[in-house]
Amino acid sequence: MMETLEEIELCVPQLNSSCRKPVHSQTTVLLIYVLLSSISFFTVALNLLVIVAISHFRQLHTPTNLLLLSLAVSDLLVGLLLMPVEIIYIEACWFLGDIVCTLYYIADYIITSASVANMVLISIDRYVAICDPLHYPTKVTKSTTQVCVSLCWIVSVFYRLLLLQDHVVNPGVSVSCIGECVVVISNIAGIIDMVFTFIMPITVILCLYFRVFVVAVSQARMMRSQISTAPGKHGSVTMWKNEMKAARTLGIVVVVFLICFCPYFFPSLEGEDTSVNASSAEMVTSEFFSKFGIWLFYFNSCINPLIYAFFYPWFRKSVKCIITLKIFQLDSDLNAFTSTFSCFKGHHLI
Repeated sequence: MMETLEEIELCVPQLNSSCRKPVHSQTTVLLIYVLLSSISFFTVALNLLVIVAISHFRQLHTPTNLLLLSLAVSDLLVGLLLMPVEIIYIEACWFLGDIVCTLYYIADYIITSASVANMVLISIDRYVAICDPLHYPTKVTKSTTQVCVSLCWIVSVFYRLLLLQDHVVNPGVSVSCIGECVVVISNIAGIIDMVFTFIMPITVILCLYFRVFVVAVSQARMMRSQISTAPGKHGSVTMWKNEMKAARTLGIVVVVFLICFCPYFFPSLEGEDTSVNASSAEMVTSEFFSKFGIWLFYFNSCINPLIYAFFYPWFRKSVKCIITLKIFQLDSDLNAFTSTFSCFKGHHLI
C-alpha cells in the first residue's frame, strides 16, 4: 500500500528518476488558479487595449506612444505566454521536453528584458520632454524612436541567448529529474544579469526621474509665484497642477518598479545561483520565494498599462471608442480631427 502511494506521487510512476508530483490543498490551488488567472486576463486585456488604441488611431502615433506600444507588446506577451505556463504547472509535471523548456525560458528572459529596456527608453523620453522641451521635437522623432525600439528587442534577444548559451547548446542541463523544467543561472552570470537588467536600469531611471522631479518642482514654484502676482491666469494654475501631477506619477512609477523587480534578484544579491522552475515538483522554500519574485516581476506587466496609460485622457477616450465598436466606422482611424467621427475632440494627445 505504501509503494502504491509512493508511485502516485511520482510524475512517471515506473521510473525512480521521476520527479514527485506537487501536492497542495485543493482549496489553496483553486484560490491560486483564480487569482493568477485573473491577473493574466487583466494583463492581456489592458495591454491589448493599449496596442489597439495606439495602432489604430493615427493621431496617437507619437514617439512617446510608440514606446508605450512596445512596452504594451512585451507586457501582452507576458500575460499571453508566460503567465499561463506558470499557472498550468502549479500542480503538474513538465512533459513538453527539454527543448521546449529551454525555448520557454529564452522567450521569458527576452520579453522581460525588453520590458525593462522599454521602461528605460520611456524615462529618457520623459526626461528630454520635460528638461529640454525646446529641442524635444528634433531630438525625439518617430523614426529615432522606431530605431531605438528595434534595437531594444534585438539587443534583448542576443543578450539573453548569450546568457543562456549553456542551455541553448545543451537543453535540460539543469534538470535533475523527469517532469521538471528548470533553468539555473550561475552566480557569476546572475551578477552580470543583475548589473545589466536591474542595477543599471534602476540607476538610469532614478537619476533621470530625480532630475525630472527637480525640474517639475522648480516649474511648480514658478507657476505659484506667477499665480500670486497674476491671480487671473487660469492657464498658469492648470499648468502648475499638471506639473505636480506628473511629479507624483513619476514617484509612483519608480516605487512600483522597485517593488516588483527587487525580489527577483534576491538570490543573486545573496550570492546564490538563480534557479527558475516552471514546474512545482520538489519545491523547497528557496524556490517558493523564487516563484514569488517571478510572479511579482510578471505582475508589473499588469500594472504598467494602469500607470502609463490610464493617466492619459487619450487612452480612456480610445477605450470608449473601442468598446462601443466605433473603431469599425469608416473614419475611425482619425486621419483628421475634423472628421464627423471625432472620438478625441477636446482631449490632449501626447
